[in-house]
Amino acid sequence: MTARAAVVGGGVVGAGWTARLLLNGIDVALWDPAPGAEHLVRRTLDNARRAVGALLDVPLPPEGALYLAGSLEEAVADAGYIQESVPERLEAKRRVLSEIDAAAAPETPVASSTSGFKPSDLQAGLRHPERAMVAHPFVPVYLLPLVELSASPRNDPAAVDRATAFLDGLGMHVLRLRKEIDAHIADRLLEAVWREALWLVKDGVATTAEIDDAIRLGFGLRWAQMGLFETYRIAGGEEGMRHFLLQFGPSLLQPWSRLTDVPALTGDLVERIVAQSEEQSGGLPVHELEEIRDDNLVAIMRALKANGWGVGKTIAEAERRLGGMAEPS
Repeated sequence: MTARAAVVGGGVVGAGWTARLLLNGIDVALWDPAPGAEHLVRRTLDNARRAVGALLDVPLPPEGALYLAGSLEEAVADAGYIQESVPERLEAKRRVLSEIDAAAAPETPVASSTSGFKPSDLQAGLRHPERAMVAHPFVPVYLLPLVELSASPRNDPAAVDRATAFLDGLGMHVLRLRKEIDAHIADRLLEAVWREALWLVKDGVATTAEIDDAIRLGFGLRWAQMGLFETYRIAGGEEGMRHFLLQFGPSLLQPWSRLTDVPALTGDLVERIVAQSEEQSGGLPVHELEEIRDDNLVAIMRALKANGWGVGKTIAEAERRLGGMAEPS
């Protein structure tokens, strides 16, 4: 595995990438000129040390060194892997990726954390489009292992393979998309649920807390360990998925969903969602909610690890890898 990586953009996602890399023994050169970027990264690293330490039953390798680069060019010059995590604006990403492309070694994989843009959207104007791809993670990046790896027809398969091997070495589950598509896989599913949730709030059917309860006390628990299709296979009884589709397929023709329409985010709706969300969280500051989230995730993931199921398999595999990397006691 490469000994040094670069992270360009130190927001929530970039800080999470930085923490995951450092805790896996990778030196990181970080570039983000925004005020407060270093504070966010170091706070995220503290959270990651606490959460990952509680999750794993093996020692972590010696922590990588964090370098705060003085320029983008300095950050990427000697990197064996580069992760771009600047804000989700296409022109900004294209500009930054073009600067990375000009400064980094031609063989170095360059991945974007974009949640919506396709690789082909980002490759326009690059001298080396064959090594630029999408590696979309999930927050908190240092704890959740899924990363969606998306390439375009312009990508060099060898570059994608190198990125896959590197991310796998970080204890991540690399989901390689069969074809590029806007918003990849997970966010397209999340967008569908999000649209329905906005309509439920707008129409006064439910509050933000009631919607979250419907998810976290019901189907969210099933999804966390079996996903969607396997959950419905069981719902079909002994006859499995075939019976489920025959039994519930006709309901898809009912006008239950409003997925083809989007409620306008008017000032009134925005304020309603904000007020309900603040009330739901009991006034807790975000940094406390982050710790609660991480503790809950660790508990769920440890339970699944004990059962060897779902994300538990990924964590167990990461522990086996890390067992051979830690310093002798």
